[in-house]
Amino acid sequence: MSKKLRIVPLGGLGEIGKNMAVIELGEDAIIIDTGIMFPTNNMPGIDYIIPDFRYLLDRKDLTIHGILYTHGHEDHTGAIAHVIDAFRGVPIYATPLTSALLEVKLREAKLSSETTLNVFHPGDTLKVGPFRVDSYHIPHSIPDCVGFAVHTPYGLIVHSGDYKFDNTPPNGKKADYAKLADFQRKGVLLLMGDSTNAERPGWTPSEAVVSGAFDSIFRQAKGRIIVATFASHISRIQQVADFAARYGRKLAIAGHSMIENAKTARRMGILNIEDDMLVNFDKISSLPPSQLVIMATGSQGEPSAVLSKLAYGQHRTLDIITGDTVIISAHTIPGNEEEVSQTINRLFQRGADVIYDPIAPVHVSGHASQEEMRLLMSLLSPKYFMPVHGELRHLKAHARLAAQAGIPTEHIFVCENGMTLEIDKSGVRRGERVPGGYVFVDGSGVGDIGRAVIRDREILARDGFIMVIVNVDGQTGKLLGDPEIISRGFVYLRDADHLVEQIKHTVNEVMMTGHQSLNGRRREKLQESLSRMLFNETRRKPMVFSIINER
Repeated sequence: MSKKLRIVPLGGLGEIGKNMAVIELGEDAIIIDTGIMFPTNNMPGIDYIIPDFRYLLDRKDLTIHGILYTHGHEDHTGAIAHVIDAFRGVPIYATPLTSALLEVKLREAKLSSETTLNVFHPGDTLKVGPFRVDSYHIPHSIPDCVGFAVHTPYGLIVHSGDYKFDNTPPNGKKADYAKLADFQRKGVLLLMGDSTNAERPGWTPSEAVVSGAFDSIFRQAKGRIIVATFASHISRIQQVADFAARYGRKLAIAGHSMIENAKTARRMGILNIEDDMLVNFDKISSLPPSQLVIMATGSQGEPSAVLSKLAYGQHRTLDIITGDTVIISAHTIPGNEEEVSQTINRLFQRGADVIYDPIAPVHVSGHASQEEMRLLMSLLSPKYFMPVHGELRHLKAHARLAAQAGIPTEHIFVCENGMTLEIDKSGVRRGERVPGGYVFVDGSGVGDIGRAVIRDREILARDGFIMVIVNVDGQTGKLLGDPEIISRGFVYLRDADHLVEQIKHTVNEVMMTGHQSLNGRRREKLQESLSRMLFNETRRKPMVFSIINER
């Protein structure tokens, strides 16, 4: 009982995505999930964001015994290659489908040999270093989803993962209520509960609701049907394949990640699609529109995904045609609203009939609503509660539900990334704060893009830049000819004669100042003066650069 227990959330608290939590007992630790977060529209050029795990790199005394995964969605698995690259040799524990999806990521990153994939089944008990961890099945929007109960000297730590209580799930596997009741009997010290839908009253509808909507759409559609969803939404791919077969259509899958995930799920027998149902994407033109269904990525308006390319006419082999029915089977992740809206509008412009929630119930959330959250608390009766997986408003809403459920407010901990909890025989309390920010991935660069670069990109995107190149006499500082002016994204210089004259006047004014008296600050002084003049004239703030060549 002398070892201190610590909960270290490195992602997923105060945001949607990049879920990652560390549980420490003395100098031993396990990690639960290593997710990514998709960039918002104020992060230009960023591909995705991973958790900041510098804390683990700095803890040379800490032994990480394993990384445990709740399920296969990107916001829980997407950073696996980055984490394994940093902690080579640390084993992975995952259910069969999740393990297979992780193997694809590791193989593509050429890191398969750097770790061991340990496959377990929901309900299994894991021995991970000194930790004993019980897994339990819970429904979500992907098969093989689990939560964990970590045995500690102070009681059970239950991590819910992403969940909902769906009593009519597509695969027939309901929540393991018996296991949850057994945890209560053993005594749950702390519940870490998914907060995504904490503001939504009632119960989350069953996946069975979607089947009715799809049946109606497939029955009425005359042309092609294009269904956009998350690449890892295996259950939805199965539903679409079933309806395609029922209505005499063939299925084509577009998007590298969805194709790879579907191959993996079919190989494992989780996705049941006959070979003669599938058609290669390069052969779809040979089929009549009424006999084709296309599954595609891009439900969040991602510029590089299939649906966005179709919306903007940029796909290399496929165009939207009048009569197409496009189904967006996903809820919009907060921050992606603008991109999704623009994609929908563009699809309408190109002649498609676009169906999305709330137009029709073509998607239901995979996350628990308020009544299910209350049910989980009732089943577990935790002494302490920590809301996880959500923006701060979701965490706060979940905390209010916990208080209503009878958990004392002083036993409820609303934390953000890097805010730790410490546990000993005296109870649970807040600990020191560790780094828990964003690590931006841009192309092959990881972490080399910071907030300052993002701010510069925002300015360039909003107001553009202007560059002034000045030639001066190295001895006298006198101007040699007119300055060269380059503008991008600010003004079109050929139509801005007055502004060009103002720029030349400002350059003359600054350069006529005794160049010795400026103490080598002529470039900075010129940029400051040009910035001030341009704002006064245009009420815009472009980035201003100057180059002074001495001859």
